Amino acid sequence: MEPILVTEKKTKQYNIVFKDNFDDINSYILELFPNATKCVIVTDTNVEPLYFEQLKSKVSLPVEKYVFPAGEEHKNMDTLFSMIDAFYELKLSRKDLIISLGGGVVSDMAGFAASMYLRGVNHLICPTTLLSMADASVGGKTAIDYKGKKNLVGAFNNPSLIYMNVSTLKSLPDRHYFAGFAEIMKAGLILDDKFYTWLIDNMYEICEKDNETIKAMLNTAISIKKSVVEKDPYEEKGHRMLLNLGHTIGHGIEAVLGDEYIHGECVSLGCVAAAYISYKMDLIKSDDYYEIRDMFVPFYLPISIETDKCDEIFNALTYDKKNSEGKINMVLLKKIGKAFVEMDVPAELIKEAINELNFKDED
Repeated sequence: MEPILVTEKKTKQYNIVFKDNFDDINSYILELFPNATKCVIVTDTNVEPLYFEQLKSKVSLPVEKYVFPAGEEHKNMDTLFSMIDAFYELKLSRKDLIISLGGGVVSDMAGFAASMYLRGVNHLICPTTLLSMADASVGGKTAIDYKGKKNLVGAFNNPSLIYMNVSTLKSLPDRHYFAGFAEIMKAGLILDDKFYTWLIDNMYEICEKDNETIKAMLNTAISIKKSVVEKDPYEEKGHRMLLNLGHTIGHGIEAVLGDEYIHGECVSLGCVAAAYISYKMDLIKSDDYYEIRDMFVPFYLPISIETDKCDEIFNALTYDKKNSEGKINMVLLKKIGKAFVEMDVPAELIKEAINELNFKDED
C-alpha cells in the first residue's frame, strides 16, 4: 500500500506508512535522520513489555527509553517535565530522534516534549492503538491535560514520519479497539457516505481485526482527515472543526463520566447526540438518525448512558474550547457524508439530546 503524504502549508511534509511489522523502520530512520547519533523511545507501562524490544531490535542507532505509567491521568505537567529531564540526562541533541511508541497519550506527550526540548527535536510516531492510528497521530496536535481540562496546554508539532504497524492491534483489548473505531465511523459521517457504507459492508473483517481490511480502512479514514487538515492545519479557518463531530457532547460526557466511558465511546455517544440534534433541526430525516445511532451497535460502541448527571454533562461541554462568545458551536449533519459547523446551537436542544441519550430501565 502506497504511503499517504501529508503536506503542511506546502513546505513541510511527512509520510504515513502502513506495515505488518517493524522490519522496515530502520531504513526510514537512516534516510530521514542521517545525522542522528541516538534515539529515545517514549512509551508507557502497557506497551513497553509488548513492543519495546521488538522495535529496538530493528533500529541500528543506540536506543534509550523513557517509560511512564499508562493512563490519561498521567498526561500532565509532571510527566512532561520528567520526560524533558530524561532527555537532558541522556544528552539528546537536536539532530537526534524521539520515537513515540503507544497510543494517543504517548504520542501527545512525546510530541509535545519534542516541540519544547531544545525548541524542537525530530519526532517519529509508531501508534499502537486504533484511536491513535486513525486520529491522534495525524494532524500535528500535541497536548497535556491541565487543571482538570483535557488538552488545555499544547502545541502543533507534526512528526517526520508515522509508521503504522497494524499487527500491534492484535494485542489491543477489544474495548479499546472498538473505541478507536468511533473515529473511523466519524470520518465517513462527516465527508464520505461511500466509506460509511463500506464500513458496514466490511463489518465482519473489521471486527476480526483482519490486517488487510484494517490497512484499507485506515488508508481511507486518514485520507479523509488529511484532506481536512491540509486545508486548515492550525485551525485558523474553521474547516478543521468538521473533525469534531461527536466531540462537543462527547467531551462533556468524558469530563463527567470518564470513569465509566473511554474517549472513543464518548465520541460514539456524541455522534449519536449530534445526529439527534440534526434530526430535530430538520437537517436529516428520522430514518437517518436511527440508522446512524444503530450502526454503532455492531461495533460494540455505546449509544446510550444511564446517569443522573445530565446537567453536569451540559455544564462541562459549555467550557469546550471550540465555543466562542458564549455560543455553543457543534458539528452537525446535513446528510450522511456531509457535515457542517453550526455556530449557535440552542442550549435547550443540546440538553434534550443529552437526555435522549440517557436510558433508564423504565424507558
